[in-house]
Amino acid sequence: MADAIAAVGAADTNGARAQATTSAFGLSFDSLLKIILTQLTYQDPLKPMENFEFVSQLAQFSQIQQGQAMSDSIAKLVAAQSVTQATGLLGRTVDVASASSTLSGTVRGVSFQNGDPRITIETAAGQTISDLPLSSVSQIREKK
Repeated sequence: MADAIAAVGAADTNGARAQATTSAFGLSFDSLLKIILTQLTYQDPLKPMENFEFVSQLAQFSQIQQGQAMSDSIAKLVAAQSVTQATGLLGRTVDVASASSTLSGTVRGVSFQNGDPRITIETAAGQTISDLPLSSVSQIREKK
């Protein structure tokens, strides 16, 4: 049985691997189905797998795939919410926590670094400070 699983893993390492959702076991859903099929191929004909066991395993693998797909969708939703939140700050006055003090300024721009929103503020003294993470904003005031 271990040889059969190793053969499935080796077959997956070639360039034909589909970009599928990865389960908690580090295997794609297709790989998990291949393992089940391999298990059925090499099972003892005198001791066949019960139908209930087989359906139960398929259901578990399906739940893993659906859970991963839901997690991916939530991550996309959170990223979209960050974009909306960052662009909503344009023109607003914000306080940003820095290493030594709190800076105040008007948000003049929003950029994205690896999908993370970064803001650019202009202080009352006319100083422009760029590349501030959205998470460093401690207070937001109404537009003037």
